[in-house]
Amino acid sequence: MNKTHQIVAPYASNPLESRGRLYPEPESTTRTAFQRDRDRIIHCAAFRRLEYKTQVFVYHEGDYYRTRLTHSLETAQIARSISRTLGLNEDLAEALALAHDLGHTPFGHAGEDALSAAMAKHGGFDHNTQTLRILTQLEERYADFDGLNLTWETLEGTVKHNGPLLPAENGLPPAIERYNESHNLELATFPGPEAQVAAIADDIAYNNHDVDDGLRAGLFKVRDLSDVALVGPIFTEVRKNHPELDQSRLVHEAVRRMIGLMIDDVLAESRHRLEASGFTSASEVRAFGRPMIAFSDQMAEHDRNLKHFLYHRMYRHYKVNRMASKARRVVRDLFDLFISEPECLPADWCARCGDVNSRQTARVVADYIAGMTDRFAFLEHNRLFVIRS
Repeated sequence: MNKTHQIVAPYASNPLESRGRLYPEPESTTRTAFQRDRDRIIHCAAFRRLEYKTQVFVYHEGDYYRTRLTHSLETAQIARSISRTLGLNEDLAEALALAHDLGHTPFGHAGEDALSAAMAKHGGFDHNTQTLRILTQLEERYADFDGLNLTWETLEGTVKHNGPLLPAENGLPPAIERYNESHNLELATFPGPEAQVAAIADDIAYNNHDVDDGLRAGLFKVRDLSDVALVGPIFTEVRKNHPELDQSRLVHEAVRRMIGLMIDDVLAESRHRLEASGFTSASEVRAFGRPMIAFSDQMAEHDRNLKHFLYHRMYRHYKVNRMASKARRVVRDLFDLFISEPECLPADWCARCGDVNSRQTARVVADYIAGMTDRFAFLEHNRLFVIRS
C-alpha cells in the first residue's frame, strides 16, 4: 500500500520525514507515522473516558450537551477540513485535535481549578502537562514502553498547540521539562502548521458549540445575542429568510453559518500569511515569531466579543456556578482524603504512593482524580463520604 499523502504545501509536515519516536519501532506497512499516532490516540483509555467528561455541564444535566469527546471529534473535523484546503497533513492535524483534551479533569474547568489549587504545594497541575504525562507515561498498553510512543511532531504539537512554552517565574512544569531533556520538543518555538490548525479549530468548535448548548439549556436567549458582532447579524439573517423556522433549526442553521464564516476567514488569512512568507518547510513555520494559521484582525475581534459574552452569560450563570461549586467540593474532598489516607486508593494506585501527604503521593492522587469521568467522581465521592452508601 502506498503510504504517501496528497500533500501540496512545501511547509506541510511530511510523515516520511518525521523526527521519529523516543523508542524506535519498525514502520507500519499500511499506515504512515501520523496515521499510527491518530489510531493510538483513538484506542487509548484516556480518549474513551472523554465521553463522560464535560466542559460546562456535568453529565446528568442531559445527554444532548457536548462532552470532551464530542468536542474533540468536532475539532478534528474542522482541523481536517482546514488542513486539506491548505495542503497540510490531515492525519497529523486530526491526531493533534483528538489528543488536545486528554489531560482534562472531570467537571471541566471547575475540576481543574480545584485540582490545581490542591496541587499548588506539590508541583502544580494543568491539563496540558497532564496530556503529555498521559501520552508518555500513564497509558500502559505496550510491552516495550510506557505511554503511546508517539512521533516527535505529535508530541511537540500537543504540548505547544497554544504557542511557545517559555519558563515562567517558577520555571516550566517539571513533567514537561523532564520529558524535554530526553526528547527535545523545541519548547521556545511555535508549533508546526498542523498544530496551529488544531488550535484554531479548537477555538472555532468551542465557541460555536457553547452558543448551541447555552441556547438549548436556556442560559440565554437568541435575542440576547443581537448585539454580539457576527453572531447577532447571522441569527437576524436566518430569521429574516426563514421566518417560520422553529428554534432548534434556527440555532443549528445559524451555528452552521458561523462555523463556515470562521473557517473561510482562517483560510483566507492563513493563505495570505503563508504565501507572503515564502516558507518551504514546517521548520520555518516553527521558527517564525508569530502564528501562520490565524483569524484576520476583524474576526479575531469577533472571537473575543463572543468569548466575552459566553463568559458572562454562560460560564458565570448561577446554574453553572452551582454545579461548579459542587464539582470543586467533590474534587477537594477526594484529594484531601486520598493524600492523607492513600490506603483508600485501589491497590495498584496505592502501591505507587510514597509517604502520607508527600509530593509523590500527591501526584499519584492527582493522576487518579484527573483520570476520572464526571460520573465516576460522583460515585467515588458517594462511596467514601456517604456513611450508608
